Amino acid sequence: MIYKGTTRLFFILITFFIPFCVDAQITSNADGMTTTEYSSGPQDQIYLFCSAPDQAIGQLTATASNGQAANFEWTKYNAASGTFDPFMSDNSGNTSSTISNLVDGGYRVNVTANGVTETYTAWVFNSWYTATAEITNSTCDYFLLNGTIEQAQLTYYDLSDGSAKQVNKDVKVEWTENGDQISSVLSPTIYSPPAEDTDYKLRVYDQFGCSVEVSVTYQSIVTKASFTASPMKGEAPLKVAFTNMSQNADQYEWFFFRDRDELVKEGESGPIQDSTMLTAVNQSPTIVYDKSGHYKVKLVTTKNNGDFACTDTFYLPDYIVADTAFIKAPNVFTPNGDGANDEFVVSYWSVKQIHIQIYNRWGRKVHDYQNSDVQGFDATQSASAWDGKIGGNYASPGVYYYVVEALGRDGKRRFAHGFVHLFREK
Repeated sequence: MIYKGTTRLFFILITFFIPFCVDAQITSNADGMTTTEYSSGPQDQIYLFCSAPDQAIGQLTATASNGQAANFEWTKYNAASGTFDPFMSDNSGNTSSTISNLVDGGYRVNVTANGVTETYTAWVFNSWYTATAEITNSTCDYFLLNGTIEQAQLTYYDLSDGSAKQVNKDVKVEWTENGDQISSVLSPTIYSPPAEDTDYKLRVYDQFGCSVEVSVTYQSIVTKASFTASPMKGEAPLKVAFTNMSQNADQYEWFFFRDRDELVKEGESGPIQDSTMLTAVNQSPTIVYDKSGHYKVKLVTTKNNGDFACTDTFYLPDYIVADTAFIKAPNVFTPNGDGANDEFVVSYWSVKQIHIQIYNRWGRKVHDYQNSDVQGFDATQSASAWDGKIGGNYASPGVYYYVVEALGRDGKRRFAHGFVHLFREK
């Protein structure tokens, strides 16, 4: 008796739990899915399909919970009456039924198999966006990226009280330039416009993956000044080539400023009348700095746009340095023909005039060199050097005396004198 009672209780429990363990369902190949927020009662699924405007691509599939052949009666929610009206009957005897090309709305299906009817409800929405992008208020300092959006309004109804509700799509916008995000607002102001035509993309998207993208091209009306200088440092006279790297310019105006120390000294005694040494209007000038000093350079470019013009200014970040004059002489040389240290070479830098004299121990001048227009040490090195000969004959080894006088490119006189030892042994 105990065994039979246990068997009967076990069978009753199985029978009681079957309807709750096995469930039919509505499924879909939607792009996104969320859940209703009815004020009370069971909640239903909401299926979203990313579509174009006026395009109905919604789809739902209902399946019998017991996997048996069934009849499917589909209905569609009527917002005016708050009821579900007949939509489609499917008596094909299949285990599932699919309805396609659905417009927005709530759909309910009654699935009947073996005399048992199950009812399921779901909402379908075709979600779309359209967008436009344009450039407005374009000036030398900024322009406006003006975006507009139209979108599908996804309205469903609370089946417990009939009130209208909106699906929260969490819509976002993104402006990009060359793949980099520059703004997340619909109509941003862009400052410091680029000096070249540039494409900007507006992307509108939501949490369900629905999106749209449009582009607009900014036609540049501004200029960007830039240049390089080479060399930046060297002996005066220093010849410097300026390479113009500006963008979108119609005119160029160069300002070459006076020596830094000269301007500082002038400023200590009163207002500086004019800091500019010279100007130029050609695209890539070459300038010779005759005097030693530290020099700044500025370039102003102009882009003409009919009734107005845009300008930009670029300063060379570092000083161009024409080195200060100096003189240096060795104290030993060995004119023995071995190719090493065979000449007495006086090094001089950034000088305009040079006079080199060499005397023997009895005061006789054995070498004399003068140049009143020095154009660089390298160009005059061989002419100014003493080869250790007197009248074409080798000078006697011993001690000689040199005297060097120079006028520097900085306007100052330089002097050097001393003894040099001549050795001839190999």
